[in-house]
Amino acid sequence: MLSPTPHRPRARLLALLVGLACAAGVLLSAGPAAAHAALLDTSPKEGAVVQSAPKQVVLTFSEAVSMTEGSLRVLDPDGNRVDRDTVRDAGSGGEVQRSVGLEPGLPDGTYTVAWQAISADSHPISGAFTFSVGAPSETSASVDGGEPGGGWVGLLYDVGRYAAYAGFILLVGGCGFVLLCWPGAARTSAVRRTVRVGWLTLTVSTLALLLLRNPYTNGGGLAEALDVSALSATVATKPGAVLVSRLLLLAAAALFVAVLFGHQARAGATGAQQGGDTVRRDLRFGLALGGGVLAIGLAAGWAAAEHASTGIQTAVAIPVDVLHLLAAGLWLGGLFCVFVLLRGVSAVPREAVHRFSGLASVSVAVLAATGVYQAWRQVGSFDALFGTAYGQLLLVKTALVALLVCVGWISRRWTARLREVPEDAPDDEEPEPEPVPAGGDPVRTAQLARQRAAVNAARRKGERERDAERSGLRRSLLVETAIAVAVLAVTTLLTTTEPARTETSARSSDAAGVTEESGPTRLEIPFDTGGKGGEGTAEIAVEPGASGKNEIAVQLEEPEGEPLEAEEVKLALSLTDKDIGPLPAKLAPLAGVPGHWHATGVQIPMAGEWRFALTVRTSDIDQTTENARARIG
Repeated sequence: MLSPTPHRPRARLLALLVGLACAAGVLLSAGPAAAHAALLDTSPKEGAVVQSAPKQVVLTFSEAVSMTEGSLRVLDPDGNRVDRDTVRDAGSGGEVQRSVGLEPGLPDGTYTVAWQAISADSHPISGAFTFSVGAPSETSASVDGGEPGGGWVGLLYDVGRYAAYAGFILLVGGCGFVLLCWPGAARTSAVRRTVRVGWLTLTVSTLALLLLRNPYTNGGGLAEALDVSALSATVATKPGAVLVSRLLLLAAAALFVAVLFGHQARAGATGAQQGGDTVRRDLRFGLALGGGVLAIGLAAGWAAAEHASTGIQTAVAIPVDVLHLLAAGLWLGGLFCVFVLLRGVSAVPREAVHRFSGLASVSVAVLAATGVYQAWRQVGSFDALFGTAYGQLLLVKTALVALLVCVGWISRRWTARLREVPEDAPDDEEPEPEPVPAGGDPVRTAQLARQRAAVNAARRKGERERDAERSGLRRSLLVETAIAVAVLAVTTLLTTTEPARTETSARSSDAAGVTEESGPTRLEIPFDTGGKGGEGTAEIAVEPGASGKNEIAVQLEEPEGEPLEAEEVKLALSLTDKDIGPLPAKLAPLAGVPGHWHATGVQIPMAGEWRFALTVRTSDIDQTTENARARIG
């Protein structure tokens, strides 16, 4: 007897499973997540030898970070902690600084500073450096703990991050396809299964991310994922709160999916056949409104905790990122739905495929517009686009999306050639069990039912194989799905890579802010007092550029190169390594030379890396203070 069943869910999910495996392979070779905030400066400097013990240790970052108690530790040569109070904000004038006080009267020797922080976009960073008091010494201090974002925890966290994106796309794309393209798809097992897998994947991955968050950020092991106290601390952070909010939204999404694919959806379709168009329309409007709110809420969680929440123009970047995620979900998730439907359902209406084609076109346009804005915001220049890991990944993603659009154009050509088919009940709908005739044999009845199901399945497969247009469209959609999996993998890597604008900013701060060579020192400081004609550049020259008496000349120029006249110019020098300064340099305008200021006999007591604080006032109310660093001596 023939006994195969007409339903093969494992075959229809093969593409998804293969895609997840491929993406996991990409993530396996990705290594730890890159930092998104950069450490710009430390006081004392790394490797510095100071004559007297500093009162505190100060770290300067490129963007906002959060540091908890114990995340900034200072160890003496014997490995004992000598920091004495909690980490506090020490920034001023827009600087992001964190400091910790030290015990008074520290003896001579080498001290180790170990720190951990969380970037504003939720990614962990860490580091360590040493400085010496009096003279370097041997040290037995060691920095305990693993690398944040590394090891098995980092790998599992990255896989969970990818799975969350994949689940979001399947959930939003499947529901969107039913609401916007073909309501009858709610009665197909292929689409129902796609949405269920999406919801389950997003829920499980969110729970995993919540449990792994603490060991991911502090470099702990997998055992710490089950620490209840650490979990409660995680929930109190912004990333933890976002993950908890996502779980609450997913609970509401479960009810939404049940209504969309449950009895009310079937009742709406039945009501339409009986003249109940109003009932169906009202039901679809309510479902579309509720589903839209849930989808926006889920997307907003990513936007509020990732790159969009930091940097410039965050008020614009967050809603743009939400639109980007929703467009990706509708396009890629709907693409997967069409693929599994054409693979398993011969009676997919031509109109449904055409509607999705139009939806995909709109989604691609939204993705292009929002992607260009995001690229400008995170990259900022062509040099950064080609010279940073983030920019190079963005180029790969752009190439993949362009390839995806080209294959989509081929799919549209196949779509235009589709023949119409009657929109009856989908032929992969779960069959109702046949009643056993009175006095009949239940075993024999079940065998006959399986035989009829096998015959129907073979008939439907033959119809699909004979339909050249649908076969061509299926092959094209299979290629699109494979490319979409690669796009999703690259997108996940982008979220764990330092934005190009941040990386280049840190580089320029290190390169332009410090002059290493001894002798006459020259540096440029751009400024903008905020008023009309207040933008320009100050060129500062220090001669002979050594300890002792020096002459300092300051020349102010407009962007066009013309001299810029100011009401007042002040300059102060500080050697933060040794708590010297600020030492004022009494500048006076140079007679007969517009834009030139001069000071003589400026006493610089010792060689070191000095900070120059330049204040320019161009009117009674327009004034600014800018800082730069240069090595003297």
